[in-house]
Amino acid sequence: MTMLKQEEIEKIERYINGLSDDKEKTFVESLFSNGENNSLLRHHLEKDWDLMLRESSPVDFNLDHLLDHVHHIIRKNETLERRKPMQKFIRVYMKAAAILLIPLLITGGLVYSYLGFHGKISTDRQVSSTIYAPLGARVTFNLPDGTTGMLNSGSRLTYTLPFNNNRNINLEGEAWFEVNHDEIHPFEIRAGNSTVKVLGTSFNLSAYQAENYIEVVLQKGKVEFHDKKGDKNVTLLPTERLVFQDGNISKSFIDPAKYYAWTEGKLVFRGDPMDEVARRIERWYNVKVELADKELEKYSFRATFEDDKLEDVLHYLSMTSPIRYKITPREMMSDGTYIKEIVTIYLKK
Repeated sequence: MTMLKQEEIEKIERYINGLSDDKEKTFVESLFSNGENNSLLRHHLEKDWDLMLRESSPVDFNLDHLLDHVHHIIRKNETLERRKPMQKFIRVYMKAAAILLIPLLITGGLVYSYLGFHGKISTDRQVSSTIYAPLGARVTFNLPDGTTGMLNSGSRLTYTLPFNNNRNINLEGEAWFEVNHDEIHPFEIRAGNSTVKVLGTSFNLSAYQAENYIEVVLQKGKVEFHDKKGDKNVTLLPTERLVFQDGNISKSFIDPAKYYAWTEGKLVFRGDPMDEVARRIERWYNVKVELADKELEKYSFRATFEDDKLEDVLHYLSMTSPIRYKITPREMMSDGTYIKEIVTIYLKK
């Protein structure tokens, strides 16, 4: 029977180790998506299995990082446009795991077997993964440990694989978390110089770098806030809100539903001051909001918007408070890029 070409085996090895480019990923995924009918592939995998069984002293590999990587691929591809091909690919993997993929992982992949590589798989090599929500959009996520949530506009979440035993992530922006409980492996979020530590809970975290402002709102469970610079440690209980700004920490009791509403496409204000209203409108509509009068910061607003245009929101605010506004359209710069639309809010006099 004809053997797999060395070039094809090398592509599979790079795919297993997370080093493939888009073209190689497409090749390997296509190969395994038709694995049930691919006698050539089955022959190689079964031969690899037989070789392993004949080994008198099999090598003990730590496969956590490979299994974690496969787990990550399964979860990440749930939100990709190529959903159907990947689901078929995953089903083939799961169906064949008992007789085909386990020996593939144990022996370090086809290349290690057929090209004579007998060194141990590196267990300290980490792979970084990033989830990004473009400006003006919101993105759901599902982490390898079962934690779920949503990223708000312009936010970025970064973590490394293996993940299940080291549940540390970095957040720039805003996210709602539903953290999967694991008492042995606490879930930690680094935001700037601060850390939020949880065991299993639901909460909102806002930490946009440009705002120099961190906000934690807890719906259920318990979280610990730690500021490395000031060495401050604060514990939050359900319905509590923590704000960290300019080295100072403040706590208050709130209704968490208001801070969860953005994940349902709702823009909610409940007695919020004008500077906070402006900040949230900026993120929601990807615009720049300028307050022309300092006195505007004294005003607060209460309203709920759902799928409303920017002009509608501003018009409503102007009807319920002594303000007027001006919208300056986006302009193209000399380098071909565009500046944001600018909303200037004035106090009626």
